Amino acid sequence: MPEYSEARICDFLHREKEANNTVATNYIVERFQQDIARVYPDTKFLRARAAALVFTSAGVISKPTTTVSSDSDLVKAVNDAYSARALKSGEDKDRSKTIAEAFGYTADELKSLPEEANLGLSCGNPTAIAKLKEGERVLDLGSGGGIDIFLAASKVGSKGQAIGVDASAEMVALARKNASNLGLRPPQVAFVRASLEKELPIESSSIDCIISNCVINLLPLAGKASICKEVFRVLKPGGRIALSDLVAKKPLPEDIRGNLAAHVSGIGGAATEAEWRSFLGDAGFQELLLPDVLLFDRKSNLSVYWESDGSTPNSGCCAITPDVTLKPSDLPSDFDVNEWVATHLLGSYEVYAVKPPSDEPARTLETSLLRYWDAYPTVKSGPPPLTAEEVAELIRNPENGGDKVAIIDVRRNDHDGGHVKGSEQWAAQTFYDDLPGFFEKHKNTEKVIFYCQSSNGRGPRSAGWYQDHLDSQSSESHSSKAYVLQGGIEGWKAKYTGENDLVDYD
Repeated sequence: MPEYSEARICDFLHREKEANNTVATNYIVERFQQDIARVYPDTKFLRARAAALVFTSAGVISKPTTTVSSDSDLVKAVNDAYSARALKSGEDKDRSKTIAEAFGYTADELKSLPEEANLGLSCGNPTAIAKLKEGERVLDLGSGGGIDIFLAASKVGSKGQAIGVDASAEMVALARKNASNLGLRPPQVAFVRASLEKELPIESSSIDCIISNCVINLLPLAGKASICKEVFRVLKPGGRIALSDLVAKKPLPEDIRGNLAAHVSGIGGAATEAEWRSFLGDAGFQELLLPDVLLFDRKSNLSVYWESDGSTPNSGCCAITPDVTLKPSDLPSDFDVNEWVATHLLGSYEVYAVKPPSDEPARTLETSLLRYWDAYPTVKSGPPPLTAEEVAELIRNPENGGDKVAIIDVRRNDHDGGHVKGSEQWAAQTFYDDLPGFFEKHKNTEKVIFYCQSSNGRGPRSAGWYQDHLDSQSSESHSSKAYVLQGGIEGWKAKYTGENDLVDYD
């Protein structure tokens, strides 16, 4: 195979410098031109690819530098890049479709999904290799726009659960919007924001299968070790992982591993097969099969990012949409991306492992989410409290209360054990999904007062969701406001038990 000449790369970088004449771009180009001279021949292609990505990240990577200074800087750069990609969902549908099909998604699968669920960031199709069964619970690490979760949900059915975890708030918001368009909602389908290098908000021993698609390579080494331990913790005994990821066939040069743009593109963070075995073995997995299996014809493998329409590439399986153009004509005519990748550094791998069986009793859980509210947006507002005396006065004084007041019990199972007389029951666990109907019923109720057991959790959270919804509407569309009963039903019963006009039992 002919050498991808250093002069050709430098010429490309020089032209991009002229076309993108900013201080940050000039700095980056100069750094890369200096670095290329020191790079071994078999890393020149990755250098050019990483260089192209840096231009796309000028507004995302906050400092004009290409080096990874700390794990936190790396995590932030990755999060910022993918958040920016989420905000551009749907802008490049044809390319995203081409990439998805090249990595194993069928035309029927893609037709069944919202177009914005496919962001063209894959290096495999984990749902095709996971052998999911009806009723199983599946967890997707780095769920993006939701493509793999939606496919998984169709396989596990209404009795199963599909949970996507992503560090990007924008990605989670996009996935939730796509789920809503498909009529999917928690707990069957849930998207949660969480950092993958930290403890997952998932119950221990509650997941049948864990999938991931070209995401683990984006984590720092310590994060890779941590997520493998978390994967082991949350899997049921006998549970399995089926991951698609980029794996380094040999240790990457330090100037690639330490390159921020290379990490964001999914290159610099690719672990070796030995590192994967070490991470999974240390986590507790005993048997590991890590074959170098591609899910598609090698001739249309990673080159799909460069070739699909002859114009702007995605610059890697895990890259944001670029603002520069790198056409096939910028590459030697007989340069074969797949041959280079297969011969030298990277491969698209499937990673399988099974958690050993144990004698621990099976857990019966309604959901694998550690906290049900993680599946919903974080509350922004802080509705004010009303004391028990103030609420009692509203109930007893029809002039101030009556139709102007609604009292909402958000407890799910405790209403029969005593509640504020006249209160409505709306369970907190499903309240967010019920907000549109709740708003229509109470949009002209001046005071909507929420409570739970002690009004320290479910009550304020539900009140906050309602107030956030009110704040998103025009002021002319309602006259309602959310409040919280201070002390909850515990305080209410302690003060008013025996007073039949204030406490009731079903």
